[in-house]
Amino acid sequence: MSSKTKIVVLRMKEIIYTAIFIGLGILLITLFLVMFRPKKDAVTTSGDAVLYVPGVYTSAITLSSQEVNVQVTVDSDKITSVSLIPLSEAVTTMYPLMQPAMDSISEQILKNQSTENISYSQDTRYTSGVLLKAVDQALQKAQITE
Repeated sequence: MSSKTKIVVLRMKEIIYTAIFIGLGILLITLFLVMFRPKKDAVTTSGDAVLYVPGVYTSAITLSSQEVNVQVTVDSDKITSVSLIPLSEAVTTMYPLMQPAMDSISEQILKNQSTENISYSQDTRYTSGVLLKAVDQALQKAQITE
């Protein structure tokens, strides 16, 4: 009867090193899983979505000696109102196209949620251009910068 018995000698140092490497491997895999898992609270939105700091923002327009403010009110994800503040009788008399142009622009901005592709008549092209520039300036103040 010849049996070939093998005796394996393990040193305690080798067992400890192996246990440490296995522990580090498990820790590394867990770390990767935690870091690269998809976020549950992440909202998928289109690339064109613009986020705002909620509030009321103004931009000034100087007409002769009168100053008119374009006021834009925004929520976190949309424009809620666009108006002229204060529109005095002197401004209304001197610039009769100001309020009708602002009403038309405001309606389109609220519908599109953007100042792009706004249409206006040839009669109000200069007034509308000044108003759109002021609205853009107010919206730039409202945008979240990263």
